[in-house]
Amino acid sequence: MSWLPLSFGVPMVLWGLLALPVIWWLLRLTPPKPQTEVFPPLKILARVLKREETPHQSPWWLTLLRLLMAALVVTALAEPVFNPREKLPAEGSALALVIDNDWASAADWGKRVATAQRLIADASSNGVPVVIAFTAEKPNAEIGPFDAATALDRLRAAKPRPIPTDRPAIYARVAAALERLPGASVAVLADGLAAQGDEAAFNTLLSKNAARLVWATSDRLSLTGLTVADNQVDGFALTAIRAPNDPAPAQVTAGAFDDKGRRIADATLTFSPGESTATGTMAVPFELRNDFASIALDGEHQAGAVRVLDESSKRRRVGLLSQAEADQAQPLLSPLYYIRRALQPFADLVEPSSVDLADAIPQLLDQKPAMIVMADVGTIPEQVKQRLVDWVDKGGTLVRFAGSRLAAAGNDDDLLPVRLRTGERSMGGALSWTTPQPVTEFPKSGPFADLAPPAEVTVTRQVLAEPTPDIVERTWATLADGTPLVTGLKKGKGTLVLFHVTPEATWSNLPISGSFVEMLRRIVQLSRNQGAAIANAEAAAASLAPYRMIAADGDLVPPTPDARPLVPGAGPLPVTFENPPGLYGSETGVFAHNLLEADSTFALLDRPQISLPVTTVQYAFDESRNLKGVLVAGALVLMVLDTLAVFWMGGLLSRRPRRAAATTAAVLIALGALFGHADLARADDAKPGDAQAIEDIAKTRIAYVLTGEPGVDSISRAGLEGLTRFLIEKTALEPGAPAGVDISKDELSFYPLIYWPIDPAAPMPSQAAIARVDAYMQQGGTVLFDTRDQFANGIGADSTSPATERLRDILGDLNVPPLEPVPSDHVLTKSFFILPEFPGRFAGSPLWVEASLDASNTENRPVRVGDGVSPILITANDFAGAWAVDENGDPLLPTVPADPMQRIYALRAGVNIMMYMLTGNYKSDQVHVPVLLERLGQ
Repeated sequence: MSWLPLSFGVPMVLWGLLALPVIWWLLRLTPPKPQTEVFPPLKILARVLKREETPHQSPWWLTLLRLLMAALVVTALAEPVFNPREKLPAEGSALALVIDNDWASAADWGKRVATAQRLIADASSNGVPVVIAFTAEKPNAEIGPFDAATALDRLRAAKPRPIPTDRPAIYARVAAALERLPGASVAVLADGLAAQGDEAAFNTLLSKNAARLVWATSDRLSLTGLTVADNQVDGFALTAIRAPNDPAPAQVTAGAFDDKGRRIADATLTFSPGESTATGTMAVPFELRNDFASIALDGEHQAGAVRVLDESSKRRRVGLLSQAEADQAQPLLSPLYYIRRALQPFADLVEPSSVDLADAIPQLLDQKPAMIVMADVGTIPEQVKQRLVDWVDKGGTLVRFAGSRLAAAGNDDDLLPVRLRTGERSMGGALSWTTPQPVTEFPKSGPFADLAPPAEVTVTRQVLAEPTPDIVERTWATLADGTPLVTGLKKGKGTLVLFHVTPEATWSNLPISGSFVEMLRRIVQLSRNQGAAIANAEAAAASLAPYRMIAADGDLVPPTPDARPLVPGAGPLPVTFENPPGLYGSETGVFAHNLLEADSTFALLDRPQISLPVTTVQYAFDESRNLKGVLVAGALVLMVLDTLAVFWMGGLLSRRPRRAAATTAAVLIALGALFGHADLARADDAKPGDAQAIEDIAKTRIAYVLTGEPGVDSISRAGLEGLTRFLIEKTALEPGAPAGVDISKDELSFYPLIYWPIDPAAPMPSQAAIARVDAYMQQGGTVLFDTRDQFANGIGADSTSPATERLRDILGDLNVPPLEPVPSDHVLTKSFFILPEFPGRFAGSPLWVEASLDASNTENRPVRVGDGVSPILITANDFAGAWAVDENGDPLLPTVPADPMQRIYALRAGVNIMMYMLTGNYKSDQVHVPVLLERLGQ
C-alpha cells in the first residue's frame, strides 16, 4: 500500500490505528495516582473537615499525549518511507552488476554509484549474491559472487578511469561466473557510448544464464570531446565532437594552458544544428602558441575534453639561406624550392633580405630561429662565422645541403658534422664504372630509425665523408655501398646536420620523395632540447616513464601506481589501464598520449534486442527517506514528557525543597571548581569565550591555518588527524583533535605548533594577521610552513613556483631568523626516531630550521644557542598529504614515488617535530653524560 509521496513497507500494521479509541477509553478510566503528602498533626486537624477528592479520569492533555505516542509507534512499525522509490528487479539466483567506469562516466559517476547501491540493497533484501564487475579496471580483477556488504564495499572503492571500456573481455568473465548461477538478473549500467565489439559482448553476456535485464542509462548523452589540436601557420586548429543525439546548435569554449596551469588563450567552437563536429582556430602569436602545454574544453569534467601537447605540437622558426639567386622562370631548380614545400606545414619560415652571407646570416640570427637550413652554401665569412658557431653551441640546429659550392669550399670543422673529401663523387655517368645507389636501412642510433627506407630514391652524385673511427656514430642515413647520405653531430647544446646531396633533384631524387618531408620533420623536432630526448627515445623504441597523467575528470595529476612505461611506435598507441592518457618522459622532454584520435566519433549505445524481460531505469540519486527512526525518536520524546508529567502530578518534583536546593548548590560548586572561580555568587563575571579557551588548553592540540580553500583545509585536517593517531599509537602523548585557526582573530598561544599550508589561490593574509603570527613566534610558538610544491614547477620549468612566491611575500613581513637545512646532528634527527631526512608526500626537499650562527660549544651540540626551539620550519614535501587518512585510517593521497615506507618516514618525521616542539633540545645534553659520570666518580 503506497501513495505519493509516502509509502509503507508493512502497511497491515496501520490497522492498529483503529485501536486508538479503545486506548482513549482505557486512559480516561485509569487516572494517574493521586498526590500523597505527609502533614504535621495540626495540619491534619485543620483539614479534617474538608472532603477528600480524587480525580475520576485522566486529564485530556495527558490522554492526547499518550494517544499521539501510540499513533507514532504504530506508524513507525509500518515502516513509512517519504518520497519512495520503485523497487528494482534484483531477484533470481544472483544479481550480476556490470558498470561502465570509463572516462565517459566521470561526469555523473555519483548518480551511477547511487543507482548501483539501490540495486545492491534490493539484492540484499532478497538474499541473493552479487557479481560486480567494472569495464575499465584490471583484466584480472575479482568479480565475485560476493555478499551484498562486500559488493557495496567494492562499489564504494571503485572510481572512474580515464580509459575506454573493454566490454568484450569483462562481459565474457561475467558470463563465465553466471554459469554456476543460472537464472540471474543482469544489470548493465552503461556510459551511453557504443564501442567496437558491443554486439558480440552483449550476446555473450545475455544469451545463456540471464533471466532478466536491468538497463540503466543517462537521460541524455551530453559529452563533448576534443579530437584535434594542430599547430598550423596562423594558429591552433581545434576540432571538437559531440554525440549525434543533439540537433540544437551549441557553443563550447576551449582554453589553452601553459605548463604552470595558467590560462593564456581562448577559442570558441560552434556546433551547427544537427552537426556532431565543430571546428575553430585559436589565433595567437607564434611565440605564445609554443607555450601551450594543454588545451581543454570548459565545463567538461572528463578526460576526453583534454589534450596534452608535446614538442611535436610546437612550431619552430626555421631560417632558409642560399647563395643562388631565385629563378622565377624555373622555380623547380631553386635550391630552396623543395625545402620550403617540405617545411611549410609544420614550421614558420624566415629568409634574409640580402644574399650576401655577411648580411644574411646576422639577419637570420636576429630573428632567433630554432633551425637554419643552408642550401649549397660554401665558405662562411669570418666576420659572422663565430656568431653562427656560438648560436649552434647554445642550442641551434644547422642543416646544410651539399652542392658545387660546398664541395669546393673545403672542410669547416666548426660547422660540418664530418670532414669531407675534396670534390664530389659521380655515379652512373658515361665515364663512371658505378651505378646510382639506393638508400639502405636507416641506422638504429639516428632519428630516422623507425622510417622505412625509400625504395624509389637513388643518388647519382654526392660529396664523400673522410673515413674516421667515429663516422658510423655520426651517420644518420647511408647508401647501399655504405657511404653516408646524411650525417649529424651533437655540438654543445646544438646539432650539425649535413645532407651529402643537393636540395633540388639534380644529384638525387630524394627532395621529391615523401621521405624527404619526414626526414626534415624529424630534424625540426630535434631543433629544441626537449625534443631531442624524446625523438631519440622514439627512434630507439625505448620506454618512457609516466610523467603527468590525465585523470578521469580531466585534471593533470601525478602518475598512479598502476601506470607503466610507454613504448612509442609508428602508429597510434592504444589507451589502456597500464598506459592511461597523459605525458610520458621526464622534465627533459615528454611524449603526449591522448585519449581521442583525430578520427574519433561518438556513437550512441543501443539497448540489445533480446527476448528477456527488460526494466529500464534512469541514473538518479536515491531521494527516499525512511521515517521509522524519526517516528520512534518522536515517540521516545513523548514518553519522556509523559513520565515527567506523571512525576509532577504525583508531587515527586515538588518534595523536599531543601534537598533540591542542596543539589543545586552542589552543581554550582562543581562548576565553579571547573572554571576556577572562587566565588559562586560572582558567576556572572565569566567572559565570553572562556569555555572555548578552557577546552583548547585541556589537551595538547596541533593547529592548522584555515586558508579558505576547502580542499587544502580538508587535507590539513585529515593530515593532522592521521599524525595524532600515530602519536597516540607510538608515544605516550595523547593529543586532542586538531584545531583549525583563523590567524586574524583566533588565539594562537594555545598551540605549540601551527601547520600552515601555502596555497597561492588563497587570499593573502592581512598585515594585522601576519603581525599576530609574528608575536606568536616571538613568544615561543613554532609555525611549520609547507609550500607543497616539490613537483609543482611544471614541465621543464626552472622558475620559482607560485607557492614559494607567496611564502616569500608572507615571510617578508615576519622577523625570520637565519635558516639552514636540518643538520645531520640536529635534535630533530633524534628527538624520538633516528631520521636522516624528513620526507612527506614528496621526497627531496630539505626541512629548514633556524640556523645556529653564533654556536660556540666545542662539543658541537645540535642546538647550540640556549635551550630554545626554532620558531619556524619550512618544507615543500607536503607533510599533511602524507599524513592524511580517512575515517577508516586508510591513506587519502598516494606518495610520490609510490613507496609505502615513505609514508612511515613522513609520520616519524611528524613525531620528531612534535617531540622537538614539546621537549626542546634536551637530547643534546646527552653529550654531557660522560663528564657528569666522571664527576660522580662512576
